[in-house]
Amino acid sequence: MSYTGPDFEPPRPRRSARRRTLTVVLAALVPGALLGWGVYAAAGGSGDGAGRTAPGPSVSAPAATGDDAKEPAAGASPPAAASASAPAVPGPLTGKVVVVDPGHNPGNARYPDEIGRTVDVGTHHKECDTTGTSTDAGYSEAAFTLDVAHRLRDLLVRQGATVRLTQDGDRPYGPCVDERARIGNEARTDAAVSIHADGSAAGNRGFHVILPGAVHAGAADTRAIAGPSRDLGERIAGRFVRVTGSAPAGYVGGGTGLVTRTDLGGLNLSKVPKVFIECGNMRDGQDAALLTSGAWRQKAAQGISEGIVSFLRG
Repeated sequence: MSYTGPDFEPPRPRRSARRRTLTVVLAALVPGALLGWGVYAAAGGSGDGAGRTAPGPSVSAPAATGDDAKEPAAGASPPAAASASAPAVPGPLTGKVVVVDPGHNPGNARYPDEIGRTVDVGTHHKECDTTGTSTDAGYSEAAFTLDVAHRLRDLLVRQGATVRLTQDGDRPYGPCVDERARIGNEARTDAAVSIHADGSAAGNRGFHVILPGAVHAGAADTRAIAGPSRDLGERIAGRFVRVTGSAPAGYVGGGTGLVTRTDLGGLNLSKVPKVFIECGNMRDGQDAALLTSGAWRQKAAQGISEGIVSFLRG
């Protein structure tokens, strides 16, 4: 979601299923018991309804505002089934299902009409999806989110979880926000995380986790998931601080790293615990140097993974 490097590394090619399976078989299991989230717990509560600036341009075209996605229009290519990876070996998360939602889609810019149409998110209507933002050097948010999603999936599968991606670069655009939420709902997932990077003004640095507010309007009813989602978000924020060394954003959330919002369809329509994470600000040079580093993206995935594991193990 768009809300920026000398060490620019283009996204790594997706590994083949055969190679991924071999990696899973050979990888050592991550220890089941994780450290408490320590430093972050002292940071406190959350902001509510924090706004953001319009995203910067993507590689292909100017970025639109907004953060969610929707189903393809009539006559468009049918959506691909959600990509799923099952564990090859048992682990501490055996039997758990996690949905990882890479924000935006690399092909969105080629389908402005399709991603520009609106869908009902309960409280209001919102556009299907946007192109996202990018760094000044042209590294797109869509490329970033997909790369981190792959790394996160691999880490969780090694723990025994079944992981579903809402998109894997395998569909023309989208999915739309309502479909992204529906994928998690229909999978009866135990936790869902939407991965993004912000497009705020240069000088604004840090990450923040977006929590669903209590919404009850139309098809949106987050009352049952608001509490568990906050628990999930707090654990991810704490582990993200510890693993990446990044500080919570100073420009939203009062420096807590937590922001509550009721305008995002991907959260409003979710029936399972779900949060968004803005891993950094792509429009700030210092944050961009991190986001374009493969080594840092691995740390980001590790931090998110540890937060999810902590939540699922209680």
